[in-house]
Amino acid sequence: MGRLIVVSNRVALPRRGEPTAGGLAVALKDVLKTNGGLWFGWSGDTLKGPTTGELKAMRHQGIDYATIDLNENDYKGFYAGYSNNILWPLFHFRLGLLEYDRKQAEAYRRVNRDFAKALMPLLGPDDTIWIHDYQLIPLAAELRALGARQRIGFFLHIPFPPWAVFSALPDAEVLLRDLLAYDLVGVQTRRDLAGMANSLQDGLGLELDAGGGVTSLRDGVKRRTQLSAHAIGIDTRGFATTARKAAFGTDAQRMKDSMGDRQLIVGAERLDYTKGLPHRLRGFGALLANFPEHLNRVTYLQVAARSRNEVATYRDLRRELDQLAGRINGDYAEFDWTPVRYVARAVARDTLAGFYRAADVGLVTPLRDGMNLVAKEYVAAQDPEKPGVLVLSSFAGAAESMDGALLVNPLDAEAMAEQLDRALKMPLGERKERWATMMQGLEEQTASRWAENFLAELAEQDVAEPPPAVEFTAAGTVRN
Repeated sequence: MGRLIVVSNRVALPRRGEPTAGGLAVALKDVLKTNGGLWFGWSGDTLKGPTTGELKAMRHQGIDYATIDLNENDYKGFYAGYSNNILWPLFHFRLGLLEYDRKQAEAYRRVNRDFAKALMPLLGPDDTIWIHDYQLIPLAAELRALGARQRIGFFLHIPFPPWAVFSALPDAEVLLRDLLAYDLVGVQTRRDLAGMANSLQDGLGLELDAGGGVTSLRDGVKRRTQLSAHAIGIDTRGFATTARKAAFGTDAQRMKDSMGDRQLIVGAERLDYTKGLPHRLRGFGALLANFPEHLNRVTYLQVAARSRNEVATYRDLRRELDQLAGRINGDYAEFDWTPVRYVARAVARDTLAGFYRAADVGLVTPLRDGMNLVAKEYVAAQDPEKPGVLVLSSFAGAAESMDGALLVNPLDAEAMAEQLDRALKMPLGERKERWATMMQGLEEQTASRWAENFLAELAEQDVAEPPPAVEFTAAGTVRN
């Protein structure tokens, strides 16, 4: 039996002294240990000159790791450029932020080809390859062009838009054809599955068969690609244990002491325009304006770790949040009360777990999200005897299964204020009932179960002969 080969843009290398890994990294490491395998990807390092192609290899706790460096210009074009300036806004339905550059598109393809060339010699004939996320969509096609016959699965962790949105991408059909080189393509939700199916239908003229797959003719070779939805979970019990311990830690105690008898609303994610952070602040401002009984009775803590500071859109977002938080505090603060506590830096995951457990309301309101694991972590962190309430955007993938949350449209500040008011006033019995329903779902659909289910479905797929080698051209065509 072959190994499992996990491929991602960044590799979760084991490093001494680093904080506890997130649920996805834990799940992938667990399944690699079980199956015996290799984790391959970018090292995180860039080179001034040409990429050497040399692998950095290490072994830790039964898992092999292999990484390569990227040329500095390729990094800018592939990652900072095409992946984050083009694909990220496209897949999150933000067409006004899409900045297409053909050179970046070529860098994206070139890096995927370099990944394939570096990975190919490491593969055994019976290995199973599992590729992750939007940075590496063409990788299977590049591997097939080199003769790879292994089963190859792909999982997209972000949303998948319908053709009406996806077609805004120049050469959209080329990227869709890349998906057809996989044996199994997974997304987070039924909504994303419908978006992908619609793009393949309207963009390439393909139809889903009764089993949820599409069959394509690639250079005279028929290949069937299975499409399916697999909602990712978290290490539910592990995070619950972390939160229980963190509740007695120094940071959580400092937080509780500073709150007095006030209620706490908490939100935590990296600074990104998809997360709906300005809308969230406007919703909290509307709560204070429309429900004055909460004045000096509730505090909103928002942790928004800065990211992608080199991108102008993110710098503009940071300024907007600074202004909104300052305006709310200026309008409503008392000498002994600051309504908004805004932390624009990373906070340790264990510390956040303690904050989640202390919070009466978890506020998670992305404008579009593949899943959103913060929502699941908030629920897992709660004290079963006095759980808080999750207020969740209906546009988060997590909303599809978290029936106990109060759903909101983040574009409606008044409606968000009403749901926050409801959450803050919710009786203990209803809070327990809602929490128990969601917690049961989290315990059934963990990160490990997600990985096991995806790989089991991938193992069921027939592997077709690879097509002849193909070549990408700047004009977006594919030729022999």
